[in-house]
Amino acid sequence: MKYYLIVGEASGDLHASNLIHAIKQEDHEADFRFYGGEKMQAEGGTLVRHYREVAYMGFIPVLMHLKTILNIMRECKKDIVTWNPDVLILVDYPGFNLDIAKYIHSHTDIPIYYYISPKIWAWKEYRIKAIKRDIDEMFSILPFEVDFYKSHNYRINYVGNPCVDAIKKYEDQSCPEKECDNSGCIAILAGSRKQEIKDNLKKMLVAASTFDKYKLVIAGAPNIEENYYRKFIPDNINVELCYGKTYDILKHSDAALVTSGTATLETALLRIPQVVCYYIPCGWLIRQLRRLVLKVKYISLVNLTINKNIVTELVADDMNVNRIKQELSYILPGGSRREQMLADYEEMARILGPAGASERTAHLIVKYLKERKSNGI
Repeated sequence: MKYYLIVGEASGDLHASNLIHAIKQEDHEADFRFYGGEKMQAEGGTLVRHYREVAYMGFIPVLMHLKTILNIMRECKKDIVTWNPDVLILVDYPGFNLDIAKYIHSHTDIPIYYYISPKIWAWKEYRIKAIKRDIDEMFSILPFEVDFYKSHNYRINYVGNPCVDAIKKYEDQSCPEKECDNSGCIAILAGSRKQEIKDNLKKMLVAASTFDKYKLVIAGAPNIEENYYRKFIPDNINVELCYGKTYDILKHSDAALVTSGTATLETALLRIPQVVCYYIPCGWLIRQLRRLVLKVKYISLVNLTINKNIVTELVADDMNVNRIKQELSYILPGGSRREQMLADYEEMARILGPAGASERTAHLIVKYLKERKSNGI
């Protein structure tokens, strides 16, 4: 069968590549075409466009590149219709993907499956109407999403979390000689988008550098060039920038400063204490609006999963150098909150469930498609 996938960022590329690998075990004749990245391409298939060409975040960047985005959307819709896959699989990235889904649903009979739900439980809840109208099957990776969708009379498939798979694979492949105790490092994960790095990196580095016995290591996002990071690294701060080694960096760090997103979950699954940092310009105003706009108490997937405040979230104007220093001191070795955070991580991992999300999703996708064919749809 033919599978068309669309992702919009690095984490989507990782999880979609694992899904492609799993689908190939279920369907030995599988053919793939996608908007994705290097990891998906390594699994085989045709890369139509790299996700970095559509990875715009925030109102101003989207507005500035609106013409380009609209042209890519038109091209994508045409390409899907022309290739006529057996299924369209969308991975998160709702601003782009829900528009594609609307068009494909109204112009074709191609079934549309969504892997990794848009975070409509946090904001833009109105998107549930589009999902119920255009999405045939939803595959959820967060356990609390089940009750949210159930409240909207929409059935979803909870398949477990692919971060659990990725961490297990990493730990299974780690060589014994590479294993060592934490080596006096603070890991810096400043996001996968340029705007996030611009807003967060310098403050994270200035705060972390005050703990002068620790080495600072930035985990570079694969789609961000080194020169861009260097713009926000103060001359007086000694820091190492590494690409393609995020799990290694985390595993051998004493603590981490992490911009909210999938990385918070990965950091927790590797059992590294963390502070979540997410600066937003006009922070005071945003902090007030947050109470009106957001439907959830937390922004990090760690806290959302366990439904309590495991990791400190420094958001908007709360994200400043002094607060980061204070919170970091609590979770470094000897800090007052370190052991409790590590204990809470164990409970979070239990809630997420065992590895195998990619395999369970692939099995269901192929099963549903075969059922469609046997029913003559």
